[in-house]
Amino acid sequence: MINIGFGPNIILGIVLWIGIILLYLLRVIKPEIARDEDIFFATIGLLYSCILIIHGWRLDPILLFSQVLIVSSLIVAGWENIRLRGLLANTSKFKRRNKLK
Repeated sequence: MINIGFGPNIILGIVLWIGIILLYLLRVIKPEIARDEDIFFATIGLLYSCILIIHGWRLDPILLFSQVLIVSSLIVAGWENIRLRGLLANTSKFKRRNKLK
């Protein structure tokens, strides 16, 4: 039985889905900071967000709150990881530029 109704699980699934799509698009927008394992994690995240959207109506408030905590910590950790990759890429470009001089 598939029962998709608008609730907090839909919002949580859509927020996660948008974050995962941005992770996929990272390979196109900034390929110097993209890694191969991003595709694996993005695929698992898309599967997870689809499960939240389709079967999230069965979650009681405590389980939904735990999913909110998991998704928010996942997004924050992913954001920090990508930001640090960008800083590392800029640092290595700067070092290469100074080495050539």
